[in-house]
Amino acid sequence: MQEIDKISGLPKELFDINNIAKEQQKIKIIIIRRKFSKIITIVSGIDDKKTLEEIGREMKQKFACGGTVRDGMIELQGKHKDRAREFLIKKGYKPEMITG
Repeated sequence: MQEIDKISGLPKELFDINNIAKEQQKIKIIIIRRKFSKIITIVSGIDDKKTLEEIGREMKQKFACGGTVRDGMIELQGKHKDRAREFLIKKGYKPEMITG
């Protein structure tokens, strides 16, 4: 027998709160220049801290760059704006909600 969600009334397998949350987040990708002409790509707007750390780790591996996750933002060393956008779209975020 299927489990029914108490709030929505839908079967739990059809109702996935994580996908709904992904579709509503406004993500901003910017490139800044720091000290000594270092270029940094910053991804902000991802709400869930666990998801943020996981995506940050995956981006660093996929783009073969250094970086960190701090203050609710992913900081990647180098210019990765377009690659980060494509990566987030493949992860299930809506293209209309990604700016920058």
